[in-house]
Amino acid sequence: MTQLSAIIIDDEPLAISELALMLKVHPICNIIATAQNSGVAVDLVNEKKPDLIFLDINMPGKDGFELLEELEHIPQVIFVTAYDEFAIKAFEFNALDYLLKPINPHRLAEALQRSQKAIAQAKAGNGEQQLSLDKRIFVKDGDKCFLVQLSDIYLIESNGNYSQIFFKDQKPLMHRSLTYLEERLPSSSFFRANRKQIINLNFIKDIQPYFSNTLLVTLHGGSKIEISQRQTIKFREFSGI
Repeated sequence: MTQLSAIIIDDEPLAISELALMLKVHPICNIIATAQNSGVAVDLVNEKKPDLIFLDINMPGKDGFELLEELEHIPQVIFVTAYDEFAIKAFEFNALDYLLKPINPHRLAEALQRSQKAIAQAKAGNGEQQLSLDKRIFVKDGDKCFLVQLSDIYLIESNGNYSQIFFKDQKPLMHRSLTYLEERLPSSSFFRANRKQIINLNFIKDIQPYFSNTLLVTLHGGSKIEISQRQTIKFREFSGI
């Protein structure tokens, strides 16, 4: 039985302890870290790349939804909160489940079963080969449909649960996460510039040093993209600049 690595994120130490205790009867779940604020949580999730996070919503500073928007690594999410009014928004973020405090042990078991299945499917999907640059992908945005050649795409931006595909004079939305697309796109041509954007390296017109050891890339067409500090290191290693 493959264990699921998990991080608990909650501003209340008692809530963390209670959930960790409940999870001890579920050997499928291995708690690898906990965090009591969004800043620590973002760093932990991006560094440790857990399969699953248990996430509170109401926290000081950034709430659970704002935290998710800052993540570079997006794990499966089970929201754990004392409030039921956030349920609709939680599922807009593709939450696996929404558990109300105090947590019902039966509901927790159901959530873990759902997590195990979803994570197994996601890992199986990661075995898919990267697409070639001359491959075309089908994008349906509302009533409009596009057959887009990858080589025509110059920029992809995260937009909630969707990704916005920029090519020629079009920018339809695609119901796929940025992380999913990053894994499928040819890494020789597409580069994750930051947590919100992927660029096509073949469209780079100019590269300039920017603030705080980052880079500012100008694409043909005029789009200016900041490469984050972490990705700047990878970009320099990749490009040799």
